[in-house]
Amino acid sequence: MNASERPGGALGPVAVIIPTYNERDNIELIVSRVRTSVPDADILIVDDNSPDGTGDIADKLAANDQSVHVLHRQGKSGLGVAYIAGFRWALEHDYGVLVEMDADGSHDPADLPAMLAALPSADLVIGSRYVPGGTVVNWPKSREFLSRGANLYVKLMLGIGVRDATGGYRAYRADTLRAIALDQVDSQGYCFQIDLTLRTVEQRLKVAEVPITFTERARGASKMSRSIVLEALWRVTQWGLSGRGRRARRR
Repeated sequence: MNASERPGGALGPVAVIIPTYNERDNIELIVSRVRTSVPDADILIVDDNSPDGTGDIADKLAANDQSVHVLHRQGKSGLGVAYIAGFRWALEHDYGVLVEMDADGSHDPADLPAMLAALPSADLVIGSRYVPGGTVVNWPKSREFLSRGANLYVKLMLGIGVRDATGGYRAYRADTLRAIALDQVDSQGYCFQIDLTLRTVEQRLKVAEVPITFTERARGASKMSRSIVLEALWRVTQWGLSGRGRRARRR
């Protein structure tokens, strides 16, 4: 069944994009949970040639479920690049809603219906840890401090009224992604999410935040690194000093 034939409401069919790198312990479970929570959605697994065999598991899932698709990439080149590849695939296949979701179980698929329900009145919906009702479970205090500090810095430097600009659980209208110049995005990690949030605001599009429960992964290793944090700090500072955020706020 192709995208145009699948039910998805007024905004069109939904593609849940899940990037993977060494997630063999998690990918089957997260796909099963997504299929339970949003059975009408399709799933695109974007695997960066995982040496642990995640891509092979993804292929087996796709062979047994026509709603699961796999995009194999040549190597690990960052979260942002993987998401943009997934976005392009989904846009080419006429999906109307594109969802970002981590493979490690930190994003609860049970929260996705509420996020999709908010999208008809927004252009981007962020599953937010830091609006009333949002929460973080099993995160070390150091990681939560880093995350909250990053969001405060984004607010101060860029002047955008989003509480969880670094959050990676999101639902976009297809037209939103078409409007924000994806071919010009080269940021990664935390910074990728901030970049796309800012681009959405710059286009005078509406960002909504829906509370979620974020749970630290139980299996596998986190991809967070010092270089990801430093990239976000450098780019946000650069954008803030150039006035990019202030210009977006005035529009």
